[in-house]
Amino acid sequence: MTTNKKTRDVVVDHIAESLAVKNALLNDGHALDTIAKIAEICTEAYQRGNKVIWAGNGGSAADAQHMAGEMVSKFYLDRPAVPSIALTTDTSVLTSIGNDYGYSKVFSRQLQANGVKGDVFIGISTSGNSQNLVESLAMCREKGITTVALVGSNPCKMDVWDYVVKIPSKVTPRIQECQTLIGHIICCIVENNLFGEK
Repeated sequence: MTTNKKTRDVVVDHIAESLAVKNALLNDGHALDTIAKIAEICTEAYQRGNKVIWAGNGGSAADAQHMAGEMVSKFYLDRPAVPSIALTTDTSVLTSIGNDYGYSKVFSRQLQANGVKGDVFIGISTSGNSQNLVESLAMCREKGITTVALVGSNPCKMDVWDYVVKIPSKVTPRIQECQTLIGHIICCIVENNLFGEK
């Protein structure tokens, strides 16, 4: 099989860029400590009988659903399910809130309905300025829900959340790749903490 050199160069460039961002994350001690702390907070939430809630827009919505699925089903271990929901899955809820209150309320309204004190809310955003995530902070604070922001390197409105991991990139695909990695790490640590190491 013959491969076009220019096409192959694109493949190499994307992998190299992804590795560079991951290496930068690996060398960011504050980010590593924060990721570990988030995993501990999620573990403690489950030990209290609480849950982890995820949300995002577009590709980040898919990531939110992905991570909730890892929690509810399994990551590595065959173990009991733990409660986790993505606020991006119920089209009737999303469209009714969007129609009646505006799209900026689609997460805060669901948090008002389904969030309880002691839950953890993880917002995934490449920009950190998604209005529906930004507006959810007030509801989380009102209800005693811990907030976690997974965002890119630019200063953003989500920087005031309880725990913030800033991916060292301004490029959307590279940010998303690290957000998925962080989600997997959180799932792995929580699962090991609750049910024993793989």
